[in-house]
Amino acid sequence: MNLLDWAILFGTIAFIVLYGTWRTRKTQTAASYLRGDNSMRWWMIGVSIMATQASAVTFLSTPGQAIEDGMRFIQFYFGLPLAMVIISVTMVPIYYKLKVYTAYEYLENRFDLKTRTLAAILFLILRGLSAGITLFAPSLVLSTILEWPISLTTLLIGTLVIIYVTSGGTKAVSLTQRQQMAVIISGMIMAGVLAFAMLPEDLSFGDTVDMAGHLGKMNLVNLEFDLNDRYNIWSGLIAGTFLFLSYFGTDQSQVARYLTGASITESRLGLIFNGLLKIPMQFLILFIGILVYVFYLFNQPPVFHNQVLKERAAKTEEASTLQQYESQYNAIYSEKRVAVDKLVSAIKADDEAGTASASDEILALQTKEKIVRDSVKNSIARAIPGAKTQDRDYIFLNFVLRNLPHGIIGLLLAVMFSAAMSSMASELNALASTTTIDIYKRSFSKTTDDKSTVKASRWFTVVWAVFAMGFAMLASFAENLIQFVNIVGSLFYGTILGIFLAAFYLKRIQGTAVFWAAILSEAVVLYCHFFTDLAFLLFNMIGCIVVIVSAIIFQMFAARRV
Repeated sequence: MNLLDWAILFGTIAFIVLYGTWRTRKTQTAASYLRGDNSMRWWMIGVSIMATQASAVTFLSTPGQAIEDGMRFIQFYFGLPLAMVIISVTMVPIYYKLKVYTAYEYLENRFDLKTRTLAAILFLILRGLSAGITLFAPSLVLSTILEWPISLTTLLIGTLVIIYVTSGGTKAVSLTQRQQMAVIISGMIMAGVLAFAMLPEDLSFGDTVDMAGHLGKMNLVNLEFDLNDRYNIWSGLIAGTFLFLSYFGTDQSQVARYLTGASITESRLGLIFNGLLKIPMQFLILFIGILVYVFYLFNQPPVFHNQVLKERAAKTEEASTLQQYESQYNAIYSEKRVAVDKLVSAIKADDEAGTASASDEILALQTKEKIVRDSVKNSIARAIPGAKTQDRDYIFLNFVLRNLPHGIIGLLLAVMFSAAMSSMASELNALASTTTIDIYKRSFSKTTDDKSTVKASRWFTVVWAVFAMGFAMLASFAENLIQFVNIVGSLFYGTILGIFLAAFYLKRIQGTAVFWAAILSEAVVLYCHFFTDLAFLLFNMIGCIVVIVSAIIFQMFAARRV
């Protein structure tokens, strides 16, 4: 990075923080701080929803996911449009009718205080952990570039978010997300264009897609029904719908976004807007990963993408071993490069037999590369005990830093930081709102004036930010950040969704039955996670079904006792 990159990066961050702080500096009422004065138009709501969901994890980790696993992750989002329609029809009118600050207020009206409190606590655990993961991604980027301890970069970014979130609450979050999404979209489109431009001149766009397809990366849809497969069309349409119903319908970080709407219609249109654009946006990010994968077919990638960690290991007694592995890796790539040229020639000549033969040769050599890479990871683990040797989350970052022109590097790093700040701001705002409204004011403090509510929310924002910073240290042990954040969500979302569906549709079910059904559901989900091989997306469906079925049974027994 040079001076231009740093100027673009920190100029973007400073503008967002100062803009959000200045525009909302006079926010003092609870309605404005927690609901943004209900003044947002539908397109602003849609942008805010997308910005909340699209954290730095999305842009740092998703391209790496595509490079190693292909496009099949897109199936994770197939249930999103259906979920948006269901939420718009059923949940949004109820929230507006009751004029709630948080989604969990409704549960006390429908059930009782303990059920409301349980749902709020489950959300706080879930979103508190997720905020830590959201914060870890940009901290990882900055620590890699500056070679600073990740604790220091975590503290820096967390503090910047605290400044404008505590200033204006929901209003500050929604206002700044427009600028953040503009930076994000422009930066990712630029990355895709440049990645394709750096491929050989005689390689057309169609040839590029053909190469990726023959090497198994354009695996968009898998129709096979497999309960242990994380990503297929069935897990996306069925289990994914349950996940998105819970995330967008009961997660305060998203509910708060559309509760700012000027009307029910504005909120509904914002949700539909998100449902229609999210899949194309995710496709674009994954496809950028595919372009980077093809780029690395023609340009040798490093044997280990976390260069800082590799250099540290190279200064230990494992240095000679690492050099041997790197020599093996270089030799394998030289063979693969010849096979890649064969594949290009076969594709251009429409030679099916030659294409199949060259593809098989490349895949076999990639298997050998993986063996060497795994050996390098083991060597680094011996050299630096406790180090994170999974480098998938560094692939796209490394590509940006090593291959793109200055200025663009700063812009793409600004994308990651903007996404992280946007998502974390929404999460902290939701955590503070829920803690203040559903826990503190309801069970500990009876004061109802605006000044005390806003003050408490600001303090809880700081508390949750500190918690997120602490958990960010643990995120370094995750196999892959984009999967880790979805796994954490799946441990709780099914149970929360089950509580809300019982509230909406099972009119005879009472609070005590739902409360104990939720406890049972969470136990079942945690058992499935720790002791079975079920795909994590299924946890959402399992948790929801256990709550509903158990609540019906518990209510039947309660009725018999009476």
